[in-house]
Amino acid sequence: MNPVVEVLLGTVAVVGCILAFRLHAFLALLVGALLVASLTTTPQLEAYAAKKHMPAKEATEFAQSSVGKRITTEFGDACGKLGILIALASIVGKCMMDSGAADRIVRSITRVVGEARAPLAFLLSGFVLSIPVFFDTVFLLMVPLCKAMWMRTRKNYALYFLAVIATGSMNHSLFPLTPGPLYLAQHLKVDMGLMMLMGTIVGTASASAGMAYAVWIDRRLNLPVRESLQAPLAELEAISKLDESNLPPLWLSLLPVLLPVCLIGGNTLLKLKYAATDIATMTRSGQQAIAALKWFGDPNIALMLSAGIAIILMTTVKRANKPVLNDAMRAALADGGQILLIIAAGAAFGGALQQTGIGQVIEGAIAGRGAYVLPIAFLVTVFVRGAQGSATVAMITAAGMFAGMATKEQLGFHPVYLALVIGCGSKPLSWMNDSGFWVIGKMSGMTEKETLKTFTTQISIEGTVGMLVVLLLSRVLPMA
Repeated sequence: MNPVVEVLLGTVAVVGCILAFRLHAFLALLVGALLVASLTTTPQLEAYAAKKHMPAKEATEFAQSSVGKRITTEFGDACGKLGILIALASIVGKCMMDSGAADRIVRSITRVVGEARAPLAFLLSGFVLSIPVFFDTVFLLMVPLCKAMWMRTRKNYALYFLAVIATGSMNHSLFPLTPGPLYLAQHLKVDMGLMMLMGTIVGTASASAGMAYAVWIDRRLNLPVRESLQAPLAELEAISKLDESNLPPLWLSLLPVLLPVCLIGGNTLLKLKYAATDIATMTRSGQQAIAALKWFGDPNIALMLSAGIAIILMTTVKRANKPVLNDAMRAALADGGQILLIIAAGAAFGGALQQTGIGQVIEGAIAGRGAYVLPIAFLVTVFVRGAQGSATVAMITAAGMFAGMATKEQLGFHPVYLALVIGCGSKPLSWMNDSGFWVIGKMSGMTEKETLKTFTTQISIEGTVGMLVVLLLSRVLPMA
């Protein structure tokens, strides 16, 4: 069957199950994955295996594997990559809320910038934290602070978390310390420093447009913080009314958030600065120090330390006994488990879409249209993003399609603009097959419709504005 038809049928199945039949997102995504995987033929699977450069034996086994195995493999891969992170981040968020640490941070931010400028504080925080850290993790750590601020102001909840998204999501696709932009810079042979500089310029313009939309939609939605196992409203209310003398100190409140940021960011910088050959020439003590930094800089280890500190913070400040602590952990893991199931089902659906060979179809469709490479690259990335969900996969796929023309001579402008326009194209059309859609929707307490109105629309606007800025810059400052 034609891959385009398969993608369309899978998309209709997921949307129809959620909107028409009111199925839980986990079940709807599994239905979509099952449908698409069932329609995918053996030649399509063989072509996908060849594209992935699988060894001959592995490619044969993959092409002959059952629908169930292919779905569960993608499902399991997502659980393996994100399961510990989501569970630990949920624990960190719960402990920060219950201990008053989140409220201490919010009160301190408010004192510095003024309550009326709280969205600015969240905007800057989203930018700084998402430079070294994967955006989903940043949002998981920041959303409790947004909820705590809402308890103090009783307004602008959507504006608070959309401010985090405005800068954080653009860094995820434009600033090369996160996987997608890093791959773009390396694969398209763009200088890292130039990518960072131009990514900041384009990202600033995009985030400004995103914030303008956030202000507009916040006034119309008036979105409240809803009841959840992780943060019941009664507990949020009690925390917001605590006397400041009962709150933990600011440095200790910040530690569960800043520690993983510093460790993961330091590990990223370490990888950029030292190649394996450089480390091999170091003294034994130097090699041991590098190994220790890498060990602590692993995202899972860093968040384990963060969760440990958050639990200690809760037990010492709130003096929580064992039953209270167990109840808090149970609530946090219940929320985190539900989110993980939806994310893993989305990954299974996205994997099934990729296995149809939709990427090769797109690659063939753009052949011979080099004169319009930037808008074509943007639209291709948007399509891949909408078809399979992952922004990083969309960037990697598009980079593979356009790498052959990524020279000043062929483009007529610097390849950095091609890298940036692909990054911008990975923003629009985030919907039910995107794990980020569910992380943001479920952690913030929104319905699917509200998530589409806020998050999906905001980052689609940001990506489109970013593309227009890149087109303009390529004309007025081609650097060819």
